[in-house]
Amino acid sequence: MDKPIYAALKSIGACIPDRIVTNDDLAQIVDTSDEWITKRTGIKERRFASSNQATSDLAINAAKVALNRANIKPSDIDMVIVATISPDFLCMPSTACVVSSALGIVGKPAFDISAACSGFIYLLSLAKSFIESKTCKNILIIGAEKLSSIIDMEDRSTCVLFGDGAGAAVIGATCDISKSILDVNISSNGEYQDFLMTPGCGSRNPITNDTINDRLQFIKMKGNETFKIAVKTLTNDVVEILKRNNLSKDDIDFFVPHQANLRIISAVGEALQFPDDKVAKTVHKYGNTSAASIPITINELFEEGKIKDGSRLLLDAFGGGLTWGSALLSFNSV
Repeated sequence: MDKPIYAALKSIGACIPDRIVTNDDLAQIVDTSDEWITKRTGIKERRFASSNQATSDLAINAAKVALNRANIKPSDIDMVIVATISPDFLCMPSTACVVSSALGIVGKPAFDISAACSGFIYLLSLAKSFIESKTCKNILIIGAEKLSSIIDMEDRSTCVLFGDGAGAAVIGATCDISKSILDVNISSNGEYQDFLMTPGCGSRNPITNDTINDRLQFIKMKGNETFKIAVKTLTNDVVEILKRNNLSKDDIDFFVPHQANLRIISAVGEALQFPDDKVAKTVHKYGNTSAASIPITINELFEEGKIKDGSRLLLDAFGGGLTWGSALLSFNSV
């Protein structure tokens, strides 16, 4: 009888652009201040990619790190999936196809998904399904964003929130359940689609002079409404996945929430009674990098030596759609 196959996170990698944009830098562009941004978001700085860098460039660099750490060749990858809301091209080709070509991954499935800030959790769910159905042995998943290309630098309520970056992971097969992605929960509610959206340049509001003049090509957000529903939804989602797996907060080595806003992170952490030193935070340095947020944060924990083989991580994210998700997994490094 064949042994059960489980999906496991085999490696993590990230790419952070060099250019640091501080709150004081933004105060030279819009009516804001370091004090105003810090108090409302906890963000002190973020990274912006250069004009000649696309989302795929960040994704490729992150992927190379993850592949190297997993000690596998591009030819060993059976599928590439990229989560992004800032793809290289509006319609096609997918950013995943661009990444696959650059890495020399040929003749394998490659596609993008759009789940906003929940993108990496959605990727984990997909990869887990493909691995455990024995369709694939190794899958490269990447959350990558160049959000500086879709934020309105005239809108102080949104331009201060976002940054660029990419995080990648290799998901592979294992027979050891203790090393596995134990559980993933993903969900959505399109009733609140207008809380966080880019209203222009799709089939609903095609590209026209009016669309561009009305600045509909940029991210729009209802901040207060999004904040309230995010805290409630994220808290409930974590409670549900822990209960379903008969675990408590004491069984978790690190809680890794999406890095959107320090006030949201703190509110959720306090509601769940996680000790502050178990709650991962990078939002102050990188801002909200959407689908890249969680893998960038895991990579930082790894590079700082805070997590090791067998560390149990609880991931939680909430984004436009509205979408949300959580995941329980063990961290592994080859």
